[in-house]
Amino acid sequence: MSRYTEAKCRLCRREGAKLFLKGEKCSSVKCILEKRKTAPGQHGITRVRFSEYRLRLREKQKARRIYGISETQFRNYFELASKRKGVTGETLLQLLERRLDNVLYRLGFAASRSQARQLIAHGHVLVNGKKLDIPSYLVKPGDRIALKGKIMSGDLGETLKERVTEVRLPSWLEVNSDQLEGMVRSLPSRQEIDIPVNEQLIVEFYSR
Repeated sequence: MSRYTEAKCRLCRREGAKLFLKGEKCSSVKCILEKRKTAPGQHGITRVRFSEYRLRLREKQKARRIYGISETQFRNYFELASKRKGVTGETLLQLLERRLDNVLYRLGFAASRSQARQLIAHGHVLVNGKKLDIPSYLVKPGDRIALKGKIMSGDLGETLKERVTEVRLPSWLEVNSDQLEGMVRSLPSRQEIDIPVNEQLIVEFYSR
């Protein structure tokens, strides 16, 4: 899979919104959108015509970049959501929220989804007591997520525990900050998914 290797802050400028790709920096005055709100490139300041296609494309790109997945992966999630009962857009976001890397980020075990993927790929994450190195694994109600013992020791462990107590935890998850262990209580509803995305525009993009 191809991996984006350029400055992540350019993606936030491109979408004109905070995508929280750089962890704590995105919530501080160092965020690039606090200084430069225009799109990157020499034509970023010029006025652009917002066609219906452009609006739908930008909404799809915004969601894909928030979760840090490729176009192929994103389309596969959409096709999976379209085959399930319920509202396709809401089901799509629910699938994306259930990714293990996203759950790790939501629990506060990682400062960003990219850092969460790194922890998973390096074998630091346990799901139901077993090591799991697949960031795209879809969690289900009752699953328990924890970090392996080594990473909880020393200064890093204290930093993680402090972050967990400060994170805004969604109601479909619960966490034990002392043991650095979380549990999936239920599937997330649309009201519990706080990302700045209009999922209906994404459905319209793929349905055109």
